[in-house]
Amino acid sequence: PYINHCIAVASILADLKVPAEVVAAGLLHDTVEDTSVTFADIRRDFGDTVRLLVDGVTKLTHLPRVSRGDQHPENENGNEEPIIQPALLGRNEDIVSETLRKTFLAMGEDVRVVLIKLADRLHNMRTLGHMPEHKRRRIAQETLEIFAPLANRLGIWQLKWELEDLSFRYVNPEKYKEIAEQLAERRPDREKQLEEIKDKLVKLLEKNNIKSEISGRPKHIYSIFRKMEKKDRSFNRVFDVRAVRLIVPDVPSCYAALGLIHTTWRPIQGEFDDYIAAPKDNFYQSLHTAVQYDDKRPLEVQIRTPDMHLSAEYGIAAHWRYKEGGKHADKNFEKHINSLRSMMEWRGDVNDATEFVESMQSDVFKDRVYVFTPRGDIIDLPAGSTPIDFAYHVHTDIGHRCRGARVNGKLVPLYQELKTSDNVEILTAKRGGPSRDWLNPSLGLVKTQRARSKIKVWFKKQEDEQNLTQGRATLERELQRLGINEINYEKLARDIGYKTQDELFIALGSADLSINKVIKQFS
Repeated sequence: PYINHCIAVASILADLKVPAEVVAAGLLHDTVEDTSVTFADIRRDFGDTVRLLVDGVTKLTHLPRVSRGDQHPENENGNEEPIIQPALLGRNEDIVSETLRKTFLAMGEDVRVVLIKLADRLHNMRTLGHMPEHKRRRIAQETLEIFAPLANRLGIWQLKWELEDLSFRYVNPEKYKEIAEQLAERRPDREKQLEEIKDKLVKLLEKNNIKSEISGRPKHIYSIFRKMEKKDRSFNRVFDVRAVRLIVPDVPSCYAALGLIHTTWRPIQGEFDDYIAAPKDNFYQSLHTAVQYDDKRPLEVQIRTPDMHLSAEYGIAAHWRYKEGGKHADKNFEKHINSLRSMMEWRGDVNDATEFVESMQSDVFKDRVYVFTPRGDIIDLPAGSTPIDFAYHVHTDIGHRCRGARVNGKLVPLYQELKTSDNVEILTAKRGGPSRDWLNPSLGLVKTQRARSKIKVWFKKQEDEQNLTQGRATLERELQRLGINEINYEKLARDIGYKTQDELFIALGSADLSINKVIKQFS
């Protein structure tokens, strides 16, 4: 029944420990669309905050989705839900892209609306089994490509891994079943090994007066598959890597525990990451290392504080837990929100919905690299980014005036891909602008949609200035020929349908507007 979906969405939100008004909005998120309840009713009974949240979710869901009608094998029109690509198919492509564009932009306005949307999508995925196979696969593909990375960008691991595993079950059912069966078969031996490892770690840390909570890290099906694909390894090689998580009281204890582990077992080269000193783009913090354990097999170790653990599991939703507990997380929360707003700021100017979604997939959901400015600031970029992408990320004007780059003190070509820990210095001209060659994909000079968009805006502005000058001259010349003087250009522009005189001149200069149409205003 309809009410079951609403209750389930509210329950998912309650598990995230978000405020009561967000849970209430989750419970009511379908009511305006599916019942006679109005926004005025919601404001009267639940207050303005809940009304605004329900309104926000409703605006996101005016276009096709998987809830309500799609909870049944066919929606009320018998149509299949369009989904992203491969979800972007046929005539529904723009509609779906616009839905997703609205969802992404909502992150910068009120992230609570997106949390409700993610909870809505998670319950849709949990109840996807009774739908026709072709619909299941396409909906799952969209979830895997868009909504799971969105949960990751917000740092909500609890939602991310479940969205991934549920989606993978329908996108690649054979591989899902194969990995699930192997996991079940190997679980008893694995749990026994982990208990022995945990006992040894507890004794090591207690001996050195470090309090800790130690647990085995669960292996999720989709993450195992990704590692198998990425590292070209068999299930056995991926599964044989045991993984534990240490939660210790504070940051000094994190580094002390790391030192003890590295002196007890040999660290594996290239497997250490310090995400405490340099947090990930979603503000995730932990120490990651891998060592060769007693049996000569790898052991992965994560080390973090309780606050870091809460943030890693619940991401941006953890803010409300901190707030209710009277803790000092507001600064980090504001950083996270400002990061999301900054990420969305330039995308608000991208009006083409499909281009917008592609930019999110390429710039936001892609794997990341972390590089340094000459001052030591960390810059987070999509993998594959070049020095020009870096320059535009630092400042638009630096991007426009970029003429060369030094990476780790050496001059490099502008098409060189940056790697994590690179130190990047941009060489600039005093004036000038970008080259049109930068927009040529075959040259590989610019990889991010952010930089590409800013370059296009620069060229459009140059063209607009030329068109403005030319359009004004054309109009003045024609009016002079007709003996018409003392013209109010602003009024003339409004009469023809333009907001400003500059828009009128640009339209004339670009030939979007004929001079005859303007002259008719004086007939």
